[in-house]
Amino acid sequence: MTTLEGLSIGASRSSTVTFLPEPDPRPRRYTIVSVDDHLVEPPDTFEGRLPQRFVEQGPRVVEQDDGGQVWVMEDRVIPNAGTNAVAGRPPSEYSMEPTRFEHMRRGSWDPHARLADMDVAGVWASLCFPSMVAGFAGARFAETKDPELGLAAMRAWNDWHLESWCGADPERFIPQQITWLRDPEVAAAEVRRNAERGFRSLSFPEIPERLRLPSIHTGYWDPVLRACEETDTTLSLHVGSASALVGGSSDAPPEVTTSLFFVGSIITTADWLFSKAALRFPGLRIAISEGGIGWVPSLLDRVEHCFRYRDFTGGWTDEEMHPNDVLRRNFWFCALDDAAGFEMLERIGEDRVTVECDFPHADSTWPDTQEYMHRQLGFLPEPVIEKLTWRNACELYRFDLAERAASRAWHREVAAPQ
Repeated sequence: MTTLEGLSIGASRSSTVTFLPEPDPRPRRYTIVSVDDHLVEPPDTFEGRLPQRFVEQGPRVVEQDDGGQVWVMEDRVIPNAGTNAVAGRPPSEYSMEPTRFEHMRRGSWDPHARLADMDVAGVWASLCFPSMVAGFAGARFAETKDPELGLAAMRAWNDWHLESWCGADPERFIPQQITWLRDPEVAAAEVRRNAERGFRSLSFPEIPERLRLPSIHTGYWDPVLRACEETDTTLSLHVGSASALVGGSSDAPPEVTTSLFFVGSIITTADWLFSKAALRFPGLRIAISEGGIGWVPSLLDRVEHCFRYRDFTGGWTDEEMHPNDVLRRNFWFCALDDAAGFEMLERIGEDRVTVECDFPHADSTWPDTQEYMHRQLGFLPEPVIEKLTWRNACELYRFDLAERAASRAWHREVAAPQ
């Protein structure tokens, strides 16, 4: 193991930074398109991409006296939280404390190194969500004191993501944008402009009201949803993107929140379903990101139960479609470590499930993604496995799988010795 000793990284940080041995490339059984991974924006993300008048107050990396590195925007400090990029480190050293870029696996923030990490795990293509400086859905840029700075930073982030991150290999990265959350008309225009540039997904807050923004039930966001439908841009709702996870008691250990992680996605799906957004925009594609799939049958059952009392509740009375039919038509789900969900796949629908790796977060399956997939869905027929591991993702995000992705040659390129 490689170790950096004696680093002063704050009172609650370990003085030791350990990198586990470099993993050997794993044998490849499947072609995998991961629809939920993450990136850490490198220090030069905004360099040369902001108008000169915003450079001084714009997002920039600052060294701390205690050895950490943080982002600063205006007078706001935004930490590089350690758990955002812990792949390749032992769990005993995981921390929420701000960390340094060199203490992260380089593939967290360098797209070329990421491609090598994807090769190790046998992941062909990846959809990556923003990190701390932007927030999953770009919410931090909407919180700036100077809205013109926030708008410029949002656009600069999109430019960097398309040009530098996805540009490292357009055949293996799916472009995902953030948008301007202060004005739905401006946001809609950005979605249309970015669709023309090749963006396939919009990272959007799963419950905007939690960010003190208008609710999805108000119709306020309809311009954005209309733009997504018209441009075939998938609306990707990442759990926790509105800065709220479901927990238990105030003094409960972290295991309570992590074991309830999927509950946020149940709430999000029900909220969006009964907002009737998918009735107003029947072509809208809604992806529930990092939410799991085992809970979907239970939600379908509960929606069916509630539908019996629609004349009492009054929320879904004159609509032509049953809410569960809308759920099956407009919503997609993704699985990480969810064996029970694959056992109930017939109830969920094999056309609406995708898979993820979640690199470089703490619960990522990297570098053993192929083995995780095989243990959980290897019992299924090959055509179904292909749907789950890449075909559904490619359909959802209108992503053309390169010929070399499915070729035996690519599967042999870095396959571990047998």
